Amino acid sequence: MKTWKQNRLTERLGLDVPIIQAPMAGATTPQMAVAVSGRGGLGSLGCLLQSLDKTRNDCEAIRTQTNRAFNINFSAHEPPVLDEDRNQAARAKVAPFYKELGIDEIPAAEASSEPFNENALATVLEIRPAVISFHYGLPSNDLFSAIKEAGLFTISSATTVKEALMLEERGVDAVVAQGFEAAGHRGTIEEPYEDGWIGTMALVPQIVDSVSIPVIAAGGIMDGRGIAAALALGAEGVQMGTAFLSCPESSIPPVYRSALLDQNYIKTELSSAFSGRPARAIENRFTKEMRDSEPDFPDFPILNTLTGPLRKLSAEAGNPDFVALWAGQGYGMSRVMPAGDLLDTLVEETDETLNGLC
Repeated sequence: MKTWKQNRLTERLGLDVPIIQAPMAGATTPQMAVAVSGRGGLGSLGCLLQSLDKTRNDCEAIRTQTNRAFNINFSAHEPPVLDEDRNQAARAKVAPFYKELGIDEIPAAEASSEPFNENALATVLEIRPAVISFHYGLPSNDLFSAIKEAGLFTISSATTVKEALMLEERGVDAVVAQGFEAAGHRGTIEEPYEDGWIGTMALVPQIVDSVSIPVIAAGGIMDGRGIAAALALGAEGVQMGTAFLSCPESSIPPVYRSALLDQNYIKTELSSAFSGRPARAIENRFTKEMRDSEPDFPDFPILNTLTGPLRKLSAEAGNPDFVALWAGQGYGMSRVMPAGDLLDTLVEETDETLNGLC
C-alpha cells in the first residue's frame, strides 16, 4: 500500500518525501539545499539575483556534499520596457530616502537581472541538475526544448487554472499551484495580477482537476497540518518557502530574521514598492509610504536597482524600514531550527496529522 511519501514526484526524482524547499532568490544557499536534499526532500537554489558563475560554483558545492536531487530556479519574465518618464519619477520618489540614509548617488534605472537566456541555458546544460524550475512562465520554445531534450525534470508555477493548462501544454513535468498566501513574488504569468489572487485551498483542487501532471501546492503551508491539507486536496507534493527562512542556513540578514519572529509585525501585504511587481512582504515604512506611487513604477525588475542600496544599507544598520521582508501569510508559525531538522519535523507532523484522521 502506497503512502503519501510515494507518488510520481518521489519516484521520478528519487525523493523520500515530496517536500520541496522553495527556491527563494537572495535567501537560499547551497547549505540549505544540501540539508533538505540530504534528508530526502528536494532542496533548491534561487538563481535570479546571482551570476551564472556563482550558480555553477553553488551547484558544485552541493554535489560535493550530497548525491541527491536538487533544483535550480530561473526567471522567465518579459524583458522590461525602459520608460524614461517612469524611471525619473521613481528616482524622484526614492530620493528623500537616499538623503535620509546618507546615500549620495541613486543608481541608473536599469534591469537588475535578466530572464533565462542562451547563456543560462549553456550553464544549465553544463551543470545538469535533476530539476530546473521557472517563475513567471517558461523561456522561449527553443530554450525550453533544449532543456527537455537534455532530460531535465521541469517545474513552473501557476496562479490560475488557465496558467496551469498553458504550462502543461508547453510540456512541463509538474506545476506549482501557488496560492495568494505565498511570500514574495508569485509566479503569475498573465496580467491582470488580480486574476491570480486565489487562495491555496481553492486553487489546488481546481488545478488538480484540470491537469494530468503532478501538482505541487504552495502558499501558506508552514507545518504538517498544511502538508496534510494539501495532500487531501490532491497535491502530490508541497513547496515551502517562508517556513525555511528562519533556518540558520538561509542568507537573510538578522533584522529580517527578527521581523519573522516578532509578534508586533502582524500584517503582510502585496507591494510593488521594492521591485515593480506585486510581492507579499511584511508591512514596513517603505511599503506604506510608496503605496500611492505604485502605478508609476518602472517595469520589473528595474525598480530593484533603484531600491537596492536602500535595502542593503538598512539591513546592515539593523533598520527594518527599508528592507524587503518577504513573507507568506503563515509567517507567524515560523520556527528556528536547522533545515534538515525542520524537514524531519514536517514529515513527523504530517504522519501524525494523517494518522489522526484515520
